Amino acid sequence: MAASGTVVQKRGGAGAAWTLVFLAPFIAEVLSGATKLSVIFAIVPEMMCWGCGALLIRELVRRWRGGWLSLLLMGLGLSIAEEFIIQQTSVAPLPFAGTLTAYGRAWGVNWIYFLFMLGFESVFVVLVPVAVTELIFPERGEQPWLRTRGMAIAGIVFLLGSWMAWYAWIKRARLIVFHLPAYYVPWPTILAGFAAIAALVLFAYLLRGAGTGVAPSRYAPPAWAVALVVLALGFPWYGLMAFVFISREPRVSFELVLAAGVAWGILAALLLGWWAQSPQWDNLHRWTASFAATLVCMAAGFLGSSTWLKIDLIGKAMLNVIAVVGFLMLLRRGLERGHGSAG
Repeated sequence: MAASGTVVQKRGGAGAAWTLVFLAPFIAEVLSGATKLSVIFAIVPEMMCWGCGALLIRELVRRWRGGWLSLLLMGLGLSIAEEFIIQQTSVAPLPFAGTLTAYGRAWGVNWIYFLFMLGFESVFVVLVPVAVTELIFPERGEQPWLRTRGMAIAGIVFLLGSWMAWYAWIKRARLIVFHLPAYYVPWPTILAGFAAIAALVLFAYLLRGAGTGVAPSRYAPPAWAVALVVLALGFPWYGLMAFVFISREPRVSFELVLAAGVAWGILAALLLGWWAQSPQWDNLHRWTASFAATLVCMAAGFLGSSTWLKIDLIGKAMLNVIAVVGFLMLLRRGLERGHGSAG
């Protein structure tokens, strides 16, 4: 990802690419509190894995001239790569204290945890960071940022970062930090993950025309109403985790919880996708949706913080405030330029 003309598309592409590589793990991991200040060094392999992964997805979708649906499908594929292949958190027994490992686990998959991560990672690793980066660089919003060589370099860095994340979690954290015996995910499960990723990439390409352009018949509410809807849709998603970190098995079957979660996720995607094709949808709406989603990520990230180190709690609060200030500065700059079309 050097700034050479053979790697980065024209002037401005390097800054946009590096911004996305940083924002993907910063929003999803640091602002949420998943990566705490005491272990902030972990953001380096996260930039390599999450950051380059989000960058590659964004570049492919823009080259295909795809829309929000292609971006979402590719984000789901990246999440499956993380959950089934890289860190395998959704297929190995959950190591976290206070979890009811048997509830929601069937056929070697932690289904409720997996569903939550599908939504969380596709939104906060891909959709929101891509939207924010394109708002920061509006003149480059619809254009590719990398040339073929840059794509190859990003791919190599992604694979190296994925290996580092796999080794750190599978070979170190599970064994040394959580004192768990080695767990080997069956090959059919890993192959199923690869097959699901391939299918999502194929669908993302075949459906690249869906979610693009403007549909005059569609209506988008005012930006403030979009913010309220995103908040109302986002916070209940964390209710899935209440069924993961639970002391005893609830009376409701996990299949019912899973079905409700899938329906909720589809509703959110279709509603926001419908609005995004409205003539009223502009960069102010896009900023509002991204900001509201990030507020959900930051606020819900404090759940369970009672056991954190003081430095981690203070550090997260400070970084969250800095993020809010950054969003407001981005809004001010956007208002000075005019709302414009989000594309």
